[in-house]
Amino acid sequence: MDNLKNVKILYIDDEEFIKEDAVEYLSFYCDNVYEASDGLDGLEKYKKLKPDIIITDIKMPKLNGIEMIKEIRKNDKTTKIIIATAFLETSYLIEAIELGLIKYLVKPIMEDTLLPVLESCLEHSVQNSSIFDIYGGFKFDILNQTLFLNKEQIALTKKELLFLELLIKNSKRAVKYDEFSNYVWDGNMTEDALRAIVQELRKKISKHSIKNISGIGYQINLLG
Repeated sequence: MDNLKNVKILYIDDEEFIKEDAVEYLSFYCDNVYEASDGLDGLEKYKKLKPDIIITDIKMPKLNGIEMIKEIRKNDKTTKIIIATAFLETSYLIEAIELGLIKYLVKPIMEDTLLPVLESCLEHSVQNSSIFDIYGGFKFDILNQTLFLNKEQIALTKKELLFLELLIKNSKRAVKYDEFSNYVWDGNMTEDALRAIVQELRKKISKHSIKNISGIGYQINLLG
């Protein structure tokens, strides 16, 4: 984790105990960890410190996390922002994603979930959106493994998520049957299982969103 040593992190949360624990934990990996107690304090600290990564709660006094992010994004599209929240409210999350959110985490935050996200912040550019528009008005956030329609989250099974992720990662071509077998079923795919997952996904999104390329496999119908 030496690549995190010189990263400047601002952690914002109005719950003192949670904030202290998080700052102490982050300090094991980063030499420059700062804290703020609410959205307004966070905005002031952001302007003063210019952090590389912001980790913030959503529901806070004075200025909530979403409003704070909006203020930051008026002039800054590059600072990496992670939301840490006890409540996965879809209306908040889709708005945060549209504001260039890198990732959202559900409290309590564990080491095995936080560290990979911090690593992804070092690799990910905010300008390279993780949101993909699928035929029919659907949006898939590949970074957070979430499917939305009109700001409503659509539940997918683990295999459906893997199937959709593989299609989107290879949207310029047809994904072959053996690729689905290896990626989704660990090499043990049956024809019935493949047909079933395609049928279920077409019910949840659109029958036109996944195209069957005869004799080869399937391709996703993305917009733009």
